[in-house]
Amino acid sequence: MTRAQTSYNVGTPPAESPNSVPATVTITHLELRSPVDLRPKFCPRPDAQLVRVPVPTPELNRFFYTAVGGDWYWLDRLGWNYTHWMKYLDRPELETWVVSVGGIPVGYFELERQASEDVEIVYFGLLPAFTSGGLGGWALTEAARRAWAMGAKRVWVHTCDLDHPAALGNYLARGFTPFKTETKVEDLPAKSPGPWAESGETGRPTAQLPRRDD
Repeated sequence: MTRAQTSYNVGTPPAESPNSVPATVTITHLELRSPVDLRPKFCPRPDAQLVRVPVPTPELNRFFYTAVGGDWYWLDRLGWNYTHWMKYLDRPELETWVVSVGGIPVGYFELERQASEDVEIVYFGLLPAFTSGGLGGWALTEAARRAWAMGAKRVWVHTCDLDHPAALGNYLARGFTPFKTETKVEDLPAKSPGPWAESGETGRPTAQLPRRDD
């Protein structure tokens, strides 16, 4: 999983929740400097496939954004309308890829070629039912390979300690190395909202901010 702070300007972000609390978030930036640094994970399932989305499809990207990130504080894009999504997606430097298993879409990643000729893995993740069994390692391997195919001089990504507990370990296992760590204070709801209303009542694990004594 990747919880990114997008720098793409699509308008005013949604207003902060009146129930938000200040939280200290540690963000880790990681990179691959060469294709030979990638430690690949082979596909664990014969029915897994990877397909590039050929046309900008806001409905699809928003579905994955909420379904994958709802449990892990992916909040930045929740206020985007259709026009904002289309403006972000309809650019030659952005690619969306979908991971499927047995014909079921189970995950995705977005790749963005930047002016420096770096390629960023902007968002990456799988639906909760598919985060075990090695599929994430294979999907990340393919994300890095597709980034190199876009002409990257460097592939990079960032994650944080609010993300899925396996996220950082997956990046490190694939050969990504940290190059910067930063700490920020963000106003966040005490509990990640989940992919739909009252999703916290389903018993699925969702991220919660650590208790604060102050």
